[in-house]
Amino acid sequence: MNKEQFIAALKEKNIHLSDFQLKQFDIYFHTLVEWNNKMNLTAITEEEEVYLKHFYDSISASFYFDFSNEMTLCDIGAGAGFPSIPIKICFPSIRLTIVDSLQKRISFLNHLASELKLENVAFHHDRAETFAKKDGMRESFDVVTARAVARMSVLSELCLPLVKPHGHFVALKGAAGQDELDKADYAIKTLGGEVKAINHFVLPGEDSERNIVIVEKKRKTPNKYPRKPGTPGKEPLEK
Repeated sequence: MNKEQFIAALKEKNIHLSDFQLKQFDIYFHTLVEWNNKMNLTAITEEEEVYLKHFYDSISASFYFDFSNEMTLCDIGAGAGFPSIPIKICFPSIRLTIVDSLQKRISFLNHLASELKLENVAFHHDRAETFAKKDGMRESFDVVTARAVARMSVLSELCLPLVKPHGHFVALKGAAGQDELDKADYAIKTLGGEVKAINHFVLPGEDSERNIVIVEKKRKTPNKYPRKPGTPGKEPLEK
C-alpha cells in the first residue's frame, strides 16, 4: 500500500488526512526504521508494508468504533505504538496512555511522540497486571485497545479491569479471532464485559483476515482481577 493508496483507502472510510497528519505518518515510518536498527521493534520495515500492515491495520479499528469524540484511551502492550498512535494521529483529541513492559520501547515511544509533536500522551513502563492495580488507573479509561498481544481470554483479564463502566475494550485480532472469542466467553463475562460486535474484514491487497472485537463493560470487574503478573497467561479464565 503506497501513500496514495493509503490516503484513498482512508478517504473511503471518511478519514481525511491533513498535510500535517501525512507528515506525521512519514516521520513515524522513518523513525521506526531508524530505531529498528538499534532494537527489535518490528520485522516489517519496507515502506508500503508498514503503511498497510501497521498504519492501515491499526486505523482499521476506527472503521467499527468511533474514536472521533474526546476520550481517554489506554493501549496495552503497544510495542512500537500499534494500534494507538496511528489512531491518535487520525483522531488527535484522544488522551492516550500506553503501557508496555519493555523500557526500551517506552524510550522509543517518548522519542516518537516528541518527533510527531503529539499532545496528551503518557507512556508507562509496567505490566498490565500491576498497572491496573495503581491508584487512579483501574476502571478509569473510556476505551482500552490491544493488538496481537495475547489470546482473547488472557487479553480480557489484562484490559477489562482498566475500562470504566459503560466503556469499551477494542481488540484487533487476526484470523483466529472468532475461535479465541468462543474460548474467552467465560473470561469476558467474569470480568464484567459483554461482546457487542465482532467485525470481519480482509486487509486490502492480500488475503489476511482481520477481526475487530468490541466488548462493552457492563459491570465492575471483581477486585481480584487481574491476578498477579504471569498468571493470566498460565491459567487463563477458560471453561
